[in-house]
Amino acid sequence: MRRYYTSACNFYYGKYSKFLVNKRETLPLHGKNNISFSHIKIISRNSEKIISIKKIDSLPEKIKIQIKNDLKNIIKKKKNFSNLKFNETNIMGVLNLTPDSFSDGGKFNNLNSGYNQALKLCKSGARIIDVGGESTRPGSKTIDASKEWSRISKILDKLKKFNTSLDTRKSIIMEKGIKKKVNLINDVSGLEFDQNSIKILIKYKTPFVLQHSQGDPQNMQKNPKYQNVILDIYDYFEKKIKFLKQNGINHNNIILDPGIGFGKNLKHNLSILKNISLYHSLGFPILLGISRKRFIKEISGINDSMERIGGTVSSSLFAIMRGVQILRVHDVNEIKQSVKVFDKLLNS
Repeated sequence: MRRYYTSACNFYYGKYSKFLVNKRETLPLHGKNNISFSHIKIISRNSEKIISIKKIDSLPEKIKIQIKNDLKNIIKKKKNFSNLKFNETNIMGVLNLTPDSFSDGGKFNNLNSGYNQALKLCKSGARIIDVGGESTRPGSKTIDASKEWSRISKILDKLKKFNTSLDTRKSIIMEKGIKKKVNLINDVSGLEFDQNSIKILIKYKTPFVLQHSQGDPQNMQKNPKYQNVILDIYDYFEKKIKFLKQNGINHNNIILDPGIGFGKNLKHNLSILKNISLYHSLGFPILLGISRKRFIKEISGINDSMERIGGTVSSSLFAIMRGVQILRVHDVNEIKQSVKVFDKLLNS
């Protein structure tokens, strides 16, 4: 377990950011001059300290080495994969082919409605479609692989020309999906539900999302506990990535997802969102699944709504301002609209 963690902070945007980078007053995030930072937060399990990037060399030698290694990951340009472009915001459209998903269960669980929804998501600006045949909402039960596959196999055939992600925890579904040309595997269990999943990813060298979750869908929201949620998740990612590399994953086509709502209460979710830039120091693109999540209801109270678009938009824009590269959402058109307007305002 590491003693110190590095988080970029005090961000600048657009033309002013480019000006400051050129003046060497700030460092670019992901090699992008239009978003940069002038300070870092040095975090331990007992303290936090914010310092200017100009004062890093004055740190004690052991801390300085760790911080500089983290900074290399924070500022390096991310390599594109799975038809995603990590120098801009990517929208992942949600396509649940289930009868029981938490917000859209039963809406798209036949071939025609599912395909039409995929077309709509793509036309609205989704760069990748995340196809799922098993609900993992809080309280949901595992279904057998044959039922899950029966829900998604035909539509995957129709979506072969699309850029697709497969939302599954089962290795047999992963392999069948990969053979149908899916571009990314998105396993909410962090590859822990099925021990064969890693073997499949090694065999096909398929990019994947590594998500953090605590518990399983049936019990994950029953009093989740952490010593320090943001650092516990960081340690999980660091340890898991090292394990995967040692066990045959020899590529860096990995996306990190801290798993909003997967074994986290409101306080945990807010802490993750507020400190999301911490995970840039791991050196991988970050995905956030915040669309229509319960934390929006818990914050908004009487202003809650069925689709929770307002809360999804606001948290999405906050994430973009912290350099998050992928947003997993249901309402692609509305989020794309907000991102376009937001980018125009920041960069004009």
